[in-house]
Amino acid sequence: MTQDRIIALDGPLNFRDIGGYQTESGQQVKWNKIYRSDSLSRLSVRDKVILFKRKISVDCDLRSEYEKNAAPDSLWAGVKFVDVPLYSNNLHEDKASNKLYRFFHHLPELQDNFIGRIYQNTLLNTHSQKEFAKVFEELLTLPEEEGLVYHCSAGKDRTGMMTALILMALGVPDDTIARDYLLTNQLYDFARERQLPSNDEIASMVAKMNVTRGEGTAILGITETIRAGWGDFANFFKKELGFSHEDLARLRTLYLE
Repeated sequence: MTQDRIIALDGPLNFRDIGGYQTESGQQVKWNKIYRSDSLSRLSVRDKVILFKRKISVDCDLRSEYEKNAAPDSLWAGVKFVDVPLYSNNLHEDKASNKLYRFFHHLPELQDNFIGRIYQNTLLNTHSQKEFAKVFEELLTLPEEEGLVYHCSAGKDRTGMMTALILMALGVPDDTIARDYLLTNQLYDFARERQLPSNDEIASMVAKMNVTRGEGTAILGITETIRAGWGDFANFFKKELGFSHEDLARLRTLYLE
């Protein structure tokens, strides 16, 4: 199977493989296993065939109930749908607003980073943490030859947070995580001018992303918060998401090569 960062589909504009990224240990995230996307409500017949042939068997929908009802996912043969409403409607579940909790975990304030603060609040929301954990549970039980996709509406915020957590779990450097996050902006810049970029434009875009230093300050709401508050992802994974160090080791065995 080909190793394509951006999967050109008729419906979604932001369907991407997060494989191929180098980790700090010198390994690489496996291709054709974990995908991120915008809405999957507009899949064409051709799109469904592509996803089926890629053996994508799990669809994790990060959107709200309202969004799902307004534009439900268009499912393909053999796929399992997992409801993962990431945002919480209950402000009392937001641990980031607790001053003692913030002090104890040395949480960065992110004063001039509005989106980063939203990401931080979501990261530390009790409901949201349970939803993040659902996706990791699916990844830990996914058959070896199959793939998983998670998505929201635009494939930017909720999908970006989920991607940051997965890449941190796999040991991908923060700067690479930021550059992956920024690729969404480039895709939507193309979309305003034409339906899809050409193959040459896609190749050029990805090549540029691979050598440009990331400036995705919003995603620091995830990466900096975890490093400041828990020291590393392993501690956050255990203490906030409820997984063991053995689970993290298994995740890396499954998705790194």
